[in-house]
Amino acid sequence: MEPTLRRLPKLGDRSSGVLLHPTSLPGPAPCGDIGPSARRFAMFLHAAGQRWWQMLPVEPLGGGASPYQTVSAFAGNPLLISTEALAKEGLIDSLKRGGHQRDARSSEKVDYAKAQRFSRACLEQAWDRFQKGAPPNTCASLKQFERRQAVWLEDFALFCVLREEQSGAAWHTWPKPIRFRDRSALDRIRSKHARRLGYHRFVQFLFARQWESLRRTCGRLGLGLIGDMPFFLAQDSADVWAHPDLFGLDAQGRPTQLAGVPPDYFSRNGQLWGNPLYRWRRHQETGFAWWVARLKHTLSRFDAVRLDHFIGFHRCWAVKPSSKTARAGKFVPSPGKQLFERAQASLGDLAVIAEDLGVVTPEVTALRGYLGFPGMRVLQFAFSDPIGTNEHLPHNYERSCVVYPGTHDNDTAIGWFKSLSRPGLGKKSANLKLERRALKEYLGSDGRAINWDLIRAALTSIAALSVIPMQDLIGLDSRSRMNYPGTVKGNWVWRMRASAMDKHLAERLMSMTILAGRLAKGNK
Repeated sequence: MEPTLRRLPKLGDRSSGVLLHPTSLPGPAPCGDIGPSARRFAMFLHAAGQRWWQMLPVEPLGGGASPYQTVSAFAGNPLLISTEALAKEGLIDSLKRGGHQRDARSSEKVDYAKAQRFSRACLEQAWDRFQKGAPPNTCASLKQFERRQAVWLEDFALFCVLREEQSGAAWHTWPKPIRFRDRSALDRIRSKHARRLGYHRFVQFLFARQWESLRRTCGRLGLGLIGDMPFFLAQDSADVWAHPDLFGLDAQGRPTQLAGVPPDYFSRNGQLWGNPLYRWRRHQETGFAWWVARLKHTLSRFDAVRLDHFIGFHRCWAVKPSSKTARAGKFVPSPGKQLFERAQASLGDLAVIAEDLGVVTPEVTALRGYLGFPGMRVLQFAFSDPIGTNEHLPHNYERSCVVYPGTHDNDTAIGWFKSLSRPGLGKKSANLKLERRALKEYLGSDGRAINWDLIRAALTSIAALSVIPMQDLIGLDSRSRMNYPGTVKGNWVWRMRASAMDKHLAERLMSMTILAGRLAKGNK
């Protein structure tokens, strides 16, 4: 008999959690996944008194292996499917023998090229074996999944098959009949590639099944999952191909404007992301149906969701397609208030966190306040000007906010502290010295354990929720940074060692969590 689920936390509860993307988990495959190692990590979080596990987006990766350049707003990332679990089911050979052994070697960095090859070989074998002798109840479950997810699954499978047929070329370069979704052309594809379409639906079924298994494990531990929803989609994505009227495209399917952000803390040239902007008038005409479906799907996968680039729901930075950087652009308005009013009318209260970082205007703050979404505070931003009144300082927090020592876009706590000794990102040496001194005085720190000083400040703050990056708990430097904004190489590859899930670390975090009053009742 399955144990009773513990009460899951709510965003308003005084609680804490850890930020770690599943790709960073250890394991025998070239990429972390949602299999046995994910369950061990959930057990580690429970032993440490944590109530939330926050991840980055779990949708399929686009260019540069960035989880924020996803090729689908609805599908799951095949790289996160556990090959260990598939082997245990008998769907693939054991990872210790056969053709998989050469590639199935865990490392301290994700090798996405190797991971793609390895995952594809395993999933192809699983599909072959499934077709040859799947149990009737599993076949029935697959059919049920296909019916329930038909609103996005068929378009996604078609998109994947067409990309294969076109040797990976971007959809706006495809022959016109399939580029513009001619019905007879797509019918021919369905007939010609029925088996491949079945394969891609099957892969999504495997992801969904393993995901629900992980969620049940987390639920039994009283551990909530926080997801991350990118604001934009990759231009070469299933959704943009399937719904071109919802995006700012020209007659050939290319973006008329590119998304990004103006110069900021992270980049003096801004960040040119290259995504198409939304055609908001069309979204309004449909009652924001695509957005409502996307929010519903994401919130069915997670217990709460961080909305990346919340500023975009007020206005977006639009750059000409010919631009090389994001320095020159203009803001275009977004109907965020109407969008969320419609979503709340359809879905009820939304358990979301607004990533309100960057060039935040009073209008953005007012929108977040009107919607009742908690915002984010980041301690690494707290000690520069204005000293004392900086909104990222703990004594200036609203109770409803979510505090982080740093996010996936920041350096690790130790790496950041070391960077305060050397100029960078346009900061002068004198300003860095002032920031370093303010940090040490505010925290009462000598800097020797700055990661734990920042963790303590986050946990003991008034913020309802505190989330700690796993790299900071372990005490890692810049070599373990997850992302360098504005760059495309060397990101998203950090992977922790299995030994990091240490009982002594769990005990230390548990002790601090109890001291900060963030432990759930009955968890001592």
